[in-house]
Formats: sequence, structure tokens, C-alpha cells
Amino acid sequence: MIRLAKHTKMKPEDAINKAIDFFGPKGYGLKVYDNGPLCAKFEGGGGSVEVTTCGEDKGASVEVVAQEWDAQAKEFMGKI
Repeated sequence: MIRLAKHTKMKPEDAINKAIDFFGPKGYGLKVYDNGPLCAKFEGGGGSVEVTTCGEDKGASVEVVAQEWDAQAKEFMGKI
């Protein structure tokens, strides 16, 4: 399991939409089983990914907790 955090210039909602595109059916094909304006949860391939955001002055903080999707979580964080 891996836990990563990063600040981005994106709005929180944009970061979540990017996560859905990246991990979801159009990306790595994980099932989106919960999502809202500040979080998204995915499962599949024997693991799971949870992305949460929090708005800050000039962007958002983004946290990713992944189980069995460590490399992809690092890749996602590098893209935002």
C-alpha cells in the first residue's frame, strides 16, 4: 500500500475528474464505486485506489492511497 500527497494548481474538482479519467473505465479500467466533488474511490485488479482533494489558496492538495496500484498512483501524481 502506498500513500502519496501533493499540491497542485488544479481546482479540487478538476483533480478528481482527472483521477476518474486516469483510473476509471477510460484509463486503467477500474470501477468507480464512490465519487463526489472532493473524492473518488476505485476498485479492480485485486486492489483499490482512493483520491481525495482539499481546496487551498492557489489550487488543491491531493492525496492518493493505493493498494496494488502503487506504480499507477505515482504516475498519476506525476501528471497532476
